[in-house]
Amino acid sequence: LCAIIHYLVRGQLGWFGLTTACLVPGYAAQLLSILWFRADGHTPGCWLLALHLLQLGLWKRSGWASRPRDSCRYWDVLRAAAEAGSDAGEVLAQLGDVCVLRLLEALLQTLPHLLLQAYVVVAVDPAGFIPGVSAGLSLLSLAWALVSYSHFTCLMKPGHLSPPAAVILCLLLWRTGMLGTRVLALVLFARLYSFWVFAVAGVHWLLMSFWLGAQQTDIVAQPCRWRLFNCLLGAVYIFCYINVRPGPSKTRVAVFYAVSAWNVLYSTWM
Repeated sequence: LCAIIHYLVRGQLGWFGLTTACLVPGYAAQLLSILWFRADGHTPGCWLLALHLLQLGLWKRSGWASRPRDSCRYWDVLRAAAEAGSDAGEVLAQLGDVCVLRLLEALLQTLPHLLLQAYVVVAVDPAGFIPGVSAGLSLLSLAWALVSYSHFTCLMKPGHLSPPAAVILCLLLWRTGMLGTRVLALVLFARLYSFWVFAVAGVHWLLMSFWLGAQQTDIVAQPCRWRLFNCLLGAVYIFCYINVRPGPSKTRVAVFYAVSAWNVLYSTWM
């Protein structure tokens, strides 16, 4: 919001429009939140719809029948984890809703905003304080969404306990560094070669999509949705790696970084 007001006050209507447009994809996560709310047996009221229109739906929980309807997702997870008699399965279900919705919102909304503000700082206004702070907070937000999702998948594995705080901190530093360098490389390439960055990103996206298809992931059963899922995740793999298959992932991570390194060399050669 500060970045939008910043561009509006300074009369930079182009950047104002692009920054505002970055908010639109985030409504996909809000729509999914409403659908999950209805699946839990609650009829969305005006207050709930208003929260989702303001993109505050993540703070509204999907709903337990025994809980008040005006509680929120994050608050329910914290409260359920603190209660001695809480069912671990219910807590994990609530945590899963929050992590998946937060990750979807981060990938659809925070990531485009991060790319846009980083480009403004690098190529347009290097001394811009508001775009720089906005880009930095977006980077941390995206990294934390990925770490929260990884934390949840770790909890879902049989026999796995919650990792200690030091592990979470290391994961956050790793994700932040990986995303930061990747975004900076793309922004610098876009500054020098303009629209050629879409060609490089497109080649990387195709390689990752075909690679995901070759892995035969079974997250989505229907063929059309399976192809769509691989295409969407292939676009995410332009920036970061997300493990979608059970079992050791060392080989898959090595392949991902090998393709990323080839992408950097190809960009340098161009």
